[in-house]
Amino acid sequence: MIKKNDGPYINRYDLPGGSMDEGEPLENTAVREIAEETRLKVTKLHQLGTVSFRFPWKYQRYTWNEHVCVFNLIEEYQGKAQTTVTQFIGQDSLGAIWIPLSELNVNNSSPLVLKAREYLLTKTFETKDTEYPHWQVLS
Repeated sequence: MIKKNDGPYINRYDLPGGSMDEGEPLENTAVREIAEETRLKVTKLHQLGTVSFRFPWKYQRYTWNEHVCVFNLIEEYQGKAQTTVTQFIGQDSLGAIWIPLSELNVNNSSPLVLKAREYLLTKTFETKDTEYPHWQVLS
């Protein structure tokens, strides 16, 4: 996971991720974002599925956020996750962190982390979209 420093998941644990660069294949985006946000070099992964999370978030002219997420299972990687990473415009990760599954909950984790926790505990990936009507952005 990463320590989040911006956006609706600020001050929570989150998964590496971000927007695709122009013309960039989806798998390459996942590999690039993981490297930028953790310094791990992914060598093998496969897509589990896509879900979305809806929750209230006042941002610009919006009051709700629809976060569409593609989940990948990392099967092989090289390197050591870094607790601090290079900061640049658009970087919302402070670095990687390892947390026991038992310590992850809605008060300290993004919906993505909660979804990943569910997968790790059940070994099934449900593609049902989820709404968090009482989501609070931490400041």
